[in-house]
Amino acid sequence: MQTLKKIISISTLAILTACTTNPYTSERKASNTALYGAGAAIICGIIGSRESSKHARNAAAGCGAIGAGIGAYMDVQESALREQLQGSGVRVVREGDNIRLIMPGSITFETDSYVLRRSFSPVLESVGLVLAKYNETMMRVTGHTDNTGGEQYNQRLSEDRAQSVASNLMSQGVDGNRLYIQGSGETMPIADNNTSSGRASNRRVELYILPNN
Repeated sequence: MQTLKKIISISTLAILTACTTNPYTSERKASNTALYGAGAAIICGIIGSRESSKHARNAAAGCGAIGAGIGAYMDVQESALREQLQGSGVRVVREGDNIRLIMPGSITFETDSYVLRRSFSPVLESVGLVLAKYNETMMRVTGHTDNTGGEQYNQRLSEDRAQSVASNLMSQGVDGNRLYIQGSGETMPIADNNTSSGRASNRRVELYILPNN
């Protein structure tokens, strides 16, 4: 019991001392690395504490490395993407171990087109540089449209837009085997299609970056 209390106390201290300030929101939070690593150390420490002290140390160390590894890798990749994409109009959203890039249609494509805007090429090149460097991830590229036009047409347009983004990334050296391409047409709006601003938000391509595990 004392061993378990010690593990929890150390892990709690690690989380508190690993708090960082988000430069975009000024919000204080514990890094994902600290949270995952500490959580794994607690769980594995409980398992190991039922065995010999040597086994306990091995369990905590081994599971802690696994828990921190994924979070740390995604932390660094997220930081690199935020640095590259600051001011570009692309939103970087962290969702657990996943990273989502939201690329609005206003900066990616002309209306009713799946040809990438020339002005967006440097932005996508920045994304490609990061994705090629951090190659231990998989990606899902999903195109979306508003509800203007027929469903079948919008479905095809969303697929073509996702393919355009994926093709550009592959031309920069991103392995095509890491990419899954899909279109969702008008079926997954994130805003009200009854307003022009809402429709503009719904016309987008989203790139999900997922741990390869």
